[in-house]
Amino acid sequence: CMVTSGVVRRSARLRLLRNNVVVFTGELDSLKRFKDDAKEVKEGFECGLNIKGYNDIEEGDQLEFFEIKEVARTI
Repeated sequence: CMVTSGVVRRSARLRLLRNNVVVFTGELDSLKRFKDDAKEVKEGFECGLNIKGYNDIEEGDQLEFFEIKEVARTI
């Protein structure tokens, strides 16, 4: 796959979209750049990945990566 914008991090969660409909939400099992494990892959580079618990990826599917951050409430 090709990273078209932003950065993909191994710790990030993902949404798999098919025809602009969310088909799966989960996390990465592995992220590789060439044959080496990678912690992150930046925009414009190709990468290989395995999705934990899902393997029905088709040509044309889109992956959106996101992180969930907890922020302490301030008064």
